[in-house]
Order: sequence, then structure tokens, then C-alpha cells
Amino acid sequence: MSIQNILDELDALRTELRLLRPFEAPMLGKIKEFHKVATVYSSNAIEGFSYDETETKILIEDGLTAAGKPFSHAMAVLGHAEAYDKMFSLMANQSLTEDDLLRLHSCLTGSLDNDALPGSYRRTPTFVTGSEYKFPDPEDVPQLVANLISSYSNAAGRFHPVESAARFHAGLVTIHPFADGNGRVARLAANTVLIQNGFLPTSIPPIFRRQYITATEKSHRDPVPFVEFFSSCCLNNMKDFMRFIRPGGLGGTKVRDMFE
Repeated sequence: MSIQNILDELDALRTELRLLRPFEAPMLGKIKEFHKVATVYSSNAIEGFSYDETETKILIEDGLTAAGKPFSHAMAVLGHAEAYDKMFSLMANQSLTEDDLLRLHSCLTGSLDNDALPGSYRRTPTFVTGSEYKFPDPEDVPQLVANLISSYSNAAGRFHPVESAARFHAGLVTIHPFADGNGRVARLAANTVLIQNGFLPTSIPPIFRRQYITATEKSHRDPVPFVEFFSSCCLNNMKDFMRFIRPGGLGGTKVRDMFE
């Protein structure tokens, strides 16, 4: 399926979702919490944290840690859950700011490397094992992030929102502004763009970790492969959710510059 066909189908699902709104408050809360567990679990699993989806749900909802799992992995769940709530607080906005990105990064504090400077940009050169890409020098990071945010804002209307979300993710990981937590912040930023434009937050299933890493690596030079991968994940997420939310459904309830 072409990217355009994927985006067209996503638009049709968004329209259908809007017709089911407004959801009553209890259902809206359930929708948010459903995506919270899936998003936190999948994003952390991609980074190698050991909590499975059930353990993630129990820790978020009941505060119970999993026996035998490192404390830092519990902190990764709790920190990402806090960042998820911060992400949803930006839902009514139509923008992403530098402060938003730094705050999302700061939420991850407890699970970041000791020298990760939560809420601040990296101060040393960085590299990613297995990547051939040379990331920008630390002194260039603030301006590059500012350029990315400006390009995203100026490109409003030129790209489909899902493509903009993917391009923002691609741009952020290419800059690699933080000493740790870049992937998690990039996924949170992309999801922020999605929910601000009426789409559901999406998650990358851990089973697709290799494809995700490959698409991310390619995005350093060309964002299109990542746009295609991310859009497909968004479509699968939307389809799965609509099966639950439709009347009579499974749930039974109605309810470079990446912007050139």
C-alpha cells in the first residue's frame, strides 16, 4: 500500500472517530489509559527495558513493581507514564516547543544514564552502536532543535499530520539532542503531533523493533522510509482501536531538514 493510500485510510478513520465523539468522561479516561499502557510498554521495550505489558499495567495502575526486575526498569515505566500524561496536557495546543521537548525528557529522569542531564541537551559528542551516522556536535544542538521546530511550524499544511509526526521524529533522532532518552522523546513528540491533530497515539510493537531501527537509521539521510513505516503503524493502531469503539464492535461500546 502506498503512503498516500495509508494516509487516506487514516483520514477516513479519523472522520469516523470524530463522529463517535464526544465520548463521556469515563470512556475518555479508559481510552487514554488503554493507550497509556500500550505506549509506555512498547516504547520502553524497544529500548530494552524488561517490564512486559501486564507488569507495566500493574505498576502504572497499582504501584506494584515486578519481582526480580531492576529498579531502574520500574523507574522507566513510571517516568514514561509521567511523560505520557505531560504529552496529553499538550493535546489542545497546535505546536511543539523546545520547552515541551525538554520537559518530556525531564520526566524520564529516573531511568536515564547518570550523565544524561534530564531536561537539558547533551554536552559531549555521542554515537549509537551499529549506526554509521555521525551525530552533530553538542554546541550545534540547540540551534538544530530550534531549526527543526521552526521547520515543523512553517510546514503546517504542506504535510499530512501523520507525515509531519514521522518527520519530526526523524529530525529529532538525527540531531540526537540528549545524552540518553532520544528515542523515547522522539516517539512522545510524534505522538504529541498525532493527538493534537485528532489522531490516536500510536505505539511501535516490540516485534517490529528491527524494522523500526532500520527505518530510523535510514531517516538520517531520507525521511521517506520512516514516514512509510510510522504511517503503517499508525494505521494498524487506528484499525485495532476502531474495532473496539465501533457500535457493536469487539468492545461493545460506542463511544537534513525533514520538512523540505
